[in-house]
Amino acid sequence: MTDTATDFFTGKSILVVGATGGLGQPIAELLAARGARLTLHGRDETKLAGMSDWGTTVAGDISRADTARRLVDATIASHDGLDGIVFAAGIVAFGTVADTPDEVLIDVFTVNTLAPIRLLRAAMPALTESAQAGRDPFVLIISAVVAEQPMPGMAAYSASKAALMAYDAAAARELRRAKIRLIDARPPHTETGLATRPHFGTAPSLPQGLAPLAVAERIVAGLESGERDMPSSAFAAPGRE
Repeated sequence: MTDTATDFFTGKSILVVGATGGLGQPIAELLAARGARLTLHGRDETKLAGMSDWGTTVAGDISRADTARRLVDATIASHDGLDGIVFAAGIVAFGTVADTPDEVLIDVFTVNTLAPIRLLRAAMPALTESAQAGRDPFVLIISAVVAEQPMPGMAAYSASKAALMAYDAAAARELRRAKIRLIDARPPHTETGLATRPHFGTAPSLPQGLAPLAVAERIVAGLESGERDMPSSAFAAPGRE
């Protein structure tokens, strides 16, 4: 990695949503090491406290409509602006189309689809200001490989991620005019532990997934190099951390 690439993050005010998660945490650590000024979000205040050396921490439930504005305001208050967002939060649900109840469908779409949409909308004024200042703002939203390859037994989860990918594709075209880069990342199954704590149902037998650190490194490298889309094919084969 060149010094020029590393300099991309130096001094940038970046909000990491889901920073306590299996993928959000290694991304946050890599960004902190590259000199970013971080605002770290998570639901678990104890886990967040252990990350306070990396930046400002803010606990919150992203399923609530007012959380997006609160996260943006906290970032601006802490670091005098907002130059980047990494959205690494989400929930997974397993079950057939006949067995998945309405409340699960609503929860899955609220967290996986509506929450990042709300956050982007709340962040637009600050991101626009960053672009006007020539700070190359970005939004990186992690959807999933199921957006490209919907899976049986995961219809609700697949649909929530496919809807997010479609939104990201359209929004990216709008934001390009404002010089804001929006990237949709769709890594294959990654060993984050998410499948072991589903919001609903029981996970099927899954193949060995990618190492979270390898996925985090790929995402950070893509941000540094100016990529505008990260399909599942952009990620390496499964490996160990």
